[in-house]
Amino acid sequence: MLIKVKCHPSSKKEIINKKDEDAFEVFLKEKPERGEANKRIFEILAKYFNISSKKIKLIKGARSPSKIFEIYD
Repeated sequence: MLIKVKCHPSSKKEIINKKDEDAFEVFLKEKPERGEANKRIFEILAKYFNISSKKIKLIKGARSPSKIFEIYD
């Protein structure tokens, strides 16, 4: 399953909002430096979907706030 994620780094709270069936908005405290924000998004998505973070792959947008992830079953 492919999902679109809009990332908001350096936020005060960590929140995940489901905007559509395959679109999410993630607010996180980490800064967009050295991949810290991307690592935290993996953890947040894994917790949300109740799966291991190894079953999530970043397809597009490693350096962009708009990202596409693939979730494996």
